[in-house]
Amino acid sequence: MAEKSLAVLRYRIPVGEAQSELVIKNSVFISTVGHAPQIERAHAFVARIRARYPDANRHAWAFKITAEPQDIIGSSDDGEPGGTAGRPMLAILEGSGLCEVVAVGTRYWGRVKLGTGGLVRAYSGALREALKGLSTAECVLHRLARIVVDYGLYGNLRHLLPKYGVRTDETLFAEGVTLSLAVPYDHADQLAGLLRELTNGRILIERQWQGERYDVRV
Repeated sequence: MAEKSLAVLRYRIPVGEAQSELVIKNSVFISTVGHAPQIERAHAFVARIRARYPDANRHAWAFKITAEPQDIIGSSDDGEPGGTAGRPMLAILEGSGLCEVVAVGTRYWGRVKLGTGGLVRAYSGALREALKGLSTAECVLHRLARIVVDYGLYGNLRHLLPKYGVRTDETLFAEGVTLSLAVPYDHADQLAGLLRELTNGRILIERQWQGERYDVRV
């Protein structure tokens, strides 16, 4: 099968939303992190948090969308000194291993200056705490195939396919059993070998691939 980067085969994404709050020298830092599969969704998330805290002084933000070698990323300090809010938050997201993730750092200023180092630590620390409470799921690239098997083999496959992480999208019963399968990309070769062995080479799934898709596994 065509080789793909392991970073693309499986990656983790947020499920739901998580939040933390830190108080440092009278300033309140609220970090909110959630799921954003596209840039537009990331900006909509930022807008929603702004609306949630309309009287806050700052809403710095950062996002990382893709797992590709050239990431789709973005950040903003929202008026804080350059490099003290959005960029440190982005560094935390990049180090988290997550994709399709967005974070907003909301600040209520406490009339005490923290300095550039203090701001970096505050925005970064609040985001780290929020990430600790964030639920995640694995996004797995699957190859899609449609095969026809006899009823005897179908009985075996019902028990064997889940061991390879294979999902059955559709099952049609006629003279034989037609199975529409979603196979994890990194298990495709193993499944191909299994089917060749069970059918004495009659089913060559590598000739049946019909596309790809990502499925989320919690």
